[in-house]
Amino acid sequence: MLRGKCSQSVLQKDENPQEIRMRTYGLIRMALVVSVGLMTLFAGIAMGEDSESPGKPTMQKEMSAEVTVKAKFNYLISLPEDYEEKAKHPLMLFLHGAGERGENQLDLVKIHGPPKLIARGKRFPCVVVSPQCPLDRWWDAAELSALLDHIEANYKIDKRRIYVTGLSMGGYGTWSLAMREPDRFAAIAPICGGGNTWAIDYLDKITAAIWAFHGAKDTVIPVSELHAMQAAQRERGVEMKITIYPEVEHDSWTKAYEDSDELFNWLFSHSRE
Repeated sequence: MLRGKCSQSVLQKDENPQEIRMRTYGLIRMALVVSVGLMTLFAGIAMGEDSESPGKPTMQKEMSAEVTVKAKFNYLISLPEDYEEKAKHPLMLFLHGAGERGENQLDLVKIHGPPKLIARGKRFPCVVVSPQCPLDRWWDAAELSALLDHIEANYKIDKRRIYVTGLSMGGYGTWSLAMREPDRFAAIAPICGGGNTWAIDYLDKITAAIWAFHGAKDTVIPVSELHAMQAAQRERGVEMKITIYPEVEHDSWTKAYEDSDELFNWLFSHSRE
């Protein structure tokens, strides 16, 4: 009896039960409206943040950027005797093989090819640049293009008469660079190297004159690599001159570079229009 009388007294003093329920439901509805509003606001902010984040897989937008290839080369350079007298000169880029890689060990670059001949006293009628590929690296066509840009900007170079030649790994580098910049060179001479034949169909065809050399008994880079490149280039309408030494193994560069000046005279006879 006492508990009942007290309860009745409280209800009579405040409000009846119906009014309490109505007010409670109103507060609940208000809380829900506020919660939904806050969730919508936060979701909008999050979506705004996502649209500015390039790393979100569910969002994408069009962008553009200009990037610069940054590379460091140690290299040998030889200038022709009449460098000061003439306004412009041809440029020959020489790419060595894997055995001559190093960290500022340019004496290694003089072991073969044009740098070897220059060290012996030969003078070429052109600027000769012979970079060294770092250890544990491979010739990178984009970096070599940047090096050529640097040479052109700092020396008196005839852009119509730029040549590239290389042996073994440098033969691969020669093909790679010419395929990357098919309209930059007047002539190229890859020696005992190969190339990326499947990519030829997806790139502009090389417009430079090509003379490739290989040893028929090469077991390091088989002569089939040369035949594959020749066939792939021919399918694109590019004809090339080839010389295969019947009794030569991997070292076909000694005969190509040192037996006579035929290769160099052929290179220098070409010029872009």
